[in-house]
Amino acid sequence: MTDRPVRTRIAPSPTGMMHIGTARTALFNYLYARHRGGAFLLRVEDTDRERSTEAAVDVIFEGLKWLGLETDEPAVFQFQRADRHREAVAELLERGQAYRDYLTAEELDAEREAARAAGRVVRSPWRDADPSTWPDRPYAVRLKCPLDGETIVRDAIKGDVTFQNTTLDDLILLRSDGNPTYNLAVVVDDHDMGITHVIRGDDHLNNAARQTIIYQALDWDIPVWAHLPMIHGPDGGKLSKRHGAQALTEFDDMGYLPETMRNYLAKLGWGHGDDEIFSDEQAIAWFDIIDVVSAPARLDWAKLNHLNNHYIRQADPVRLADLVIKILKSRDVAVKQGDEALIARTIPFVRDGAKTTLELADAVLFVLKTRPLGLPEKAREQLADADLHGRISRLRAALANVSDWSVPGLEAGLRQFAESEGVGMGKFGPQLRAILSGGAPAPDLAGAMTALGRDESLGRIDDALSLSA
Repeated sequence: MTDRPVRTRIAPSPTGMMHIGTARTALFNYLYARHRGGAFLLRVEDTDRERSTEAAVDVIFEGLKWLGLETDEPAVFQFQRADRHREAVAELLERGQAYRDYLTAEELDAEREAARAAGRVVRSPWRDADPSTWPDRPYAVRLKCPLDGETIVRDAIKGDVTFQNTTLDDLILLRSDGNPTYNLAVVVDDHDMGITHVIRGDDHLNNAARQTIIYQALDWDIPVWAHLPMIHGPDGGKLSKRHGAQALTEFDDMGYLPETMRNYLAKLGWGHGDDEIFSDEQAIAWFDIIDVVSAPARLDWAKLNHLNNHYIRQADPVRLADLVIKILKSRDVAVKQGDEALIARTIPFVRDGAKTTLELADAVLFVLKTRPLGLPEKAREQLADADLHGRISRLRAALANVSDWSVPGLEAGLRQFAESEGVGMGKFGPQLRAILSGGAPAPDLAGAMTALGRDESLGRIDDALSLSA
């Protein structure tokens, strides 16, 4: 591909949202740079000053930080480089590769209409005008695209893509107000940043043809192009609001972990054999841009949930507890001092069934309830029965004598009690669960009591017995 040291970049425009497609593009750039021992860079394309607010720019930095993608050099802000862009335009004019276009807005509209009617691209009459005829009025600067032949974009994913030059208009490099345009600024910035590989969405493929011509006009090395297929919804259509989350922050809000998203996004268009779950180190070792497929990828919620459950089960309970507490506080759930340790102790017993951290937050609520707990109506009615009330009283005494207050110890104690009563667990287990959880979702009995601890578990049983006495 290239003997130059690999330097890739992600260059989002501030929009107030980091789209999942942009996140995947950033990840692929990051993986390829790390795979080749190169540098991963960030450029903020903030030439649209109305949209490029501080908050919109922060979204980019926060999104990359959350996803765990660290750039190797400070970010470059495109707007700050406008003078350098104008220098490049001056060089193109001097080389005869660009020209002044004095068309007024009305004249340009008329030329567009004529071009449309003739089935051709816009061509300004000022392209080869004698400088002595130049009027004294504002002008734009256009690139002199070749009038015949073809431009080939050599793409690492799509192969060679050929554009007939007759279909490429003389794109504007510098507007009449002196501001550089996107295609010009991107080429200059990529050249000056030493970018060797441009990995981006295939909606930029047409831009690659025009940018190739600019590179050639300036006698600069052309980077390796790699245009990624789009991400579609589960139905194969363009990803939109009807499919659910689109922005990276939405996936965060929905309870997905960053390591999940790194693993999942890597699989959207690229893969390593049948491997579905892999570490960051494995992804870096295996990733190559030439292995990315050219067909659009589809967002699959079932696979994403399965993957997130895997990483939730692997994550440090203390870290998960911190995430859960933030979720609970956002729901106005009171969290007391010491609850973080209680939640961390509970998480190993409830996380196997959690697809998201939101579900994990639901699953730990039972340990945060304060005594006395309210009982579901069915449990209250059952405990009013003298036989069941007596059995729960005897169970409470048996549990108080369990010396090993752990899952194995409590499971053994529950089995021994059932045997001593000559009944199955179904004769007291549902009622004990209701007593321990107050009707909230909870893990198995031994896990729930281990999470609650001896004093709290026995205290909740005492409360239930006194309420139904």
